[in-house]
Amino acid sequence: MDFTTIKYEKKNQVGHVTFSRPEIHNAFNSTLIREMLHLFSEIEKDTDLRLVVLTGEGKSFCAGADLNWMRSVINQTFEENLAESNELAELLHKVYSCKKPVVGRINGAAIGGGTGFVAVCDIAIASRLAKFSFSEVKIGIVPACIGPYVVKKMGEGKARELFITGERMNADRAFEVGLVNKVVEHEELDAEVEKLISLVLSSGPEAVGVAKKLVSEVPGMLPDEYKPYTAEMIAHLRLSDEGQEGMDAFLNKRPPKWVKK
Repeated sequence: MDFTTIKYEKKNQVGHVTFSRPEIHNAFNSTLIREMLHLFSEIEKDTDLRLVVLTGEGKSFCAGADLNWMRSVINQTFEENLAESNELAELLHKVYSCKKPVVGRINGAAIGGGTGFVAVCDIAIASRLAKFSFSEVKIGIVPACIGPYVVKKMGEGKARELFITGERMNADRAFEVGLVNKVVEHEELDAEVEKLISLVLSSGPEAVGVAKKLVSEVPGMLPDEYKPYTAEMIAHLRLSDEGQEGMDAFLNKRPPKWVKK
C-alpha cells in the first residue's frame, strides 16, 4: 500500500501506523483521512495481525486539522463540509471499533482533532513531553466528531470543562482526566509500548476483540439486556476453539498455542 500522508509497517503480527507529515506536526487533511480509512479497512481483513500501534513521525503526534485544509473549508458549501466531516467521523469510528487493539504511542503534541485520535485508541501511553488541548473553541468551533469518544474516555464532567476552556494540558494532566492511560519519560516510551505489546500478544486474539465489544456495548444496555447478552457471550467463548485451548492450557500449566515461544 502506497501512502503520501501516513506510513505503515507490519512486524511480528503488529501493525505500526504513523502519521507522516512531520513538517506540519502531522496535521490531518482529507487525504490523510481517506488513506487512514483505506488502511484500517485492510487492517480489519488481516487475520494474522494482532495489534496496531498508532504514533506520529517527528516531535508531534497530531496537531489537528491542517491549516491549508481549513482555509479551503471556509469556502466550502454546507454539503461539502458535511461530506468531509462524515469521512472524519467514519474514520474515528473505524479506529475505535477495530477488532484489533489499537495502542497509542503519544510521542508529542496532540491538539484539537489530534486528541480524538488519542481518545479512539484502546490504550494510550504518553511521553512526558506530550501536550494536549481541545482547542476548537478558541477558533469558534467545537470538538464535534471526536466528542463521543472523548466523553466515553474521560466522562461528561471533565469533557465539559475541557471542551469549554480549551485548556492546554501537559501529559500528567491528560492522565489525571483519563485521556491517556500512562505517562512515561520520553526515552522510556518505546520500551513501555513494547511491554504493552507483549502483554496483548499473550492474550487470546478472539477474546481481545470480544473484550473491546463488551466494554463498548454493555454501558448502554439495561439489566434485562446485558444479563442475557453477557451470559451468551461467555457461553459461546467457553465452547470456542480459542476458549477450549486457553482453558486447557491453563489447567495443564502450559502456554496456549497463540503465545509464540
